[in-house]
Amino acid sequence: MSWIYEPWPWYVSGPLIAATMAALLFAGKNFGMSSNLRTVCAALGAGKNCDFFCFDWRGQRWNLFVMAGAIIGGFIAMHFLSDNPVPDINPDVIAQLKQKGFESAGSSYLPTELFSNQAFSSAKTLGLLVLGGFLVGFGARYAGGCTSGHAISGLSNLQLPSFVAVIGFFIGGLIMVHLLFPILF
Repeated sequence: MSWIYEPWPWYVSGPLIAATMAALLFAGKNFGMSSNLRTVCAALGAGKNCDFFCFDWRGQRWNLFVMAGAIIGGFIAMHFLSDNPVPDINPDVIAQLKQKGFESAGSSYLPTELFSNQAFSSAKTLGLLVLGGFLVGFGARYAGGCTSGHAISGLSNLQLPSFVAVIGFFIGGLIMVHLLFPILF
């Protein structure tokens, strides 16, 4: 049963993603996670205070089930289908991260220096998390969707704006990792 603990190979997961996208296309739906925040806010009554949230959120209920499934599936995969939840990272990267103060590199799934309750006691870390969250939220709204919506749904529909957005996501990630991360840490 060791096959349960291995990542699915591309020739299984790829066709499953393609089949899901074909079903959504056939149903006239677009996949994306960032739109769920707007749907949740509208369902909770934010439309009373802001016109942006004033829409028929019930038409997006199916996407809320996708979001819930992603959360539940991630939990099940992490706690019941993973024999080692710590990702394999290149030893050179682990050494570089430890030099920058990330002692948990290579021994935890997320760096505890950023994603633990102690992170909230550091003004620098808290500021970076708030700024990063704002930039991700602003970027997803400005780009008309998130990475999953553009890279999976938009590209499968051959949308040029999604192609441009995905290129921008990759360029932004490269800039962050190679230019900004060394300055911040």
